[in-house]
Amino acid sequence: MKRLLTTAFLLLALAACATPRVFTDHDPNAPFSRYHSYSWREKAEKAPPLVAQRIVAAVDAQLRAKGWTLMPEGGDIALAAHVASRQEYELDTFYDDPFWGGWGWHGHWGHYWGAPRLGFDTTRVRSYTVGTLVLDMFDTQTKQAVWRGTAEGTVPKKPEKLTADIQTAVAKMFEDFPPGSAMR
Repeated sequence: MKRLLTTAFLLLALAACATPRVFTDHDPNAPFSRYHSYSWREKAEKAPPLVAQRIVAAVDAQLRAKGWTLMPEGGDIALAAHVASRQEYELDTFYDDPFWGGWGWHGHWGHYWGAPRLGFDTTRVRSYTVGTLVLDMFDTQTKQAVWRGTAEGTVPKKPEKLTADIQTAVAKMFEDFPPGSAMR
């Protein structure tokens, strides 16, 4: 039973790590109540084409749900999406020591500080890609930035999972959008 609970906890912890981290910021003086339309200025050109399409579709769906209208040009807000990625590494070291009692044991079978280690260790290196999506909104009249959403997480290899992660991240960005609309 204890092993089952430990396994369940580890799975939940891993699932939490896989969830994209999302942050938003906005200009508190921006008149969000007067914004009702938007146009794309940049559509994540540095992303692979299918990924860029998924990002645009997810953002369009969220803004449509908020009552905003997409215009080919001349919207109240200009949107710019940018992506970046970086490689990160995880190191796991496993020790195989013949003296299982080692720590604090000074008896016949234990070893003590300064004693030579007779076991072996193995280190496993795992590389993975971390992706970042940044979505900026600019007031087209004042040319000032009014909102930014940032999402970061591990980039999955399967397209279905990638699509789901993009949709989840963008939905989290727009949970309390427009700023000041959420009940606290």
